Amino acid sequence: MYEDILKKLAQSKFRSSFHLKAVDREYIAKKGLEVIESHVKDFIAKRIAVKNPPHDGKQTPMRGHPVFIAQHATACCCRGCINKWHKLPLERELSAREQEYLVGLIMCWIKKEIGA
Repeated sequence: MYEDILKKLAQSKFRSSFHLKAVDREYIAKKGLEVIESHVKDFIAKRIAVKNPPHDGKQTPMRGHPVFIAQHATACCCRGCINKWHKLPLERELSAREQEYLVGLIMCWIKKEIGA
């Protein structure tokens, strides 16, 4: 389901420059994919899915958590990137289904990065 968009993202010099570091992989191994997915859901719901998120375009750090790296790699880091790459609207709260799509895409990327 996510293969087509991941292929397109891989063609972007910027998006394809993101990869998990050893410390990120260790964090994921320690916490487990279930906990990581809960982090993804929380970050998407609280930082991205709300209508007109505060500091949009700057709300996702470039480091500090493996999910942040994955958000940049998958263009799920801000509403502008989400609109450009995933064609989801800017001016309203994201639906549960749209949030599930973003969470699924991020988790797919993470699993590819760790070889799961």
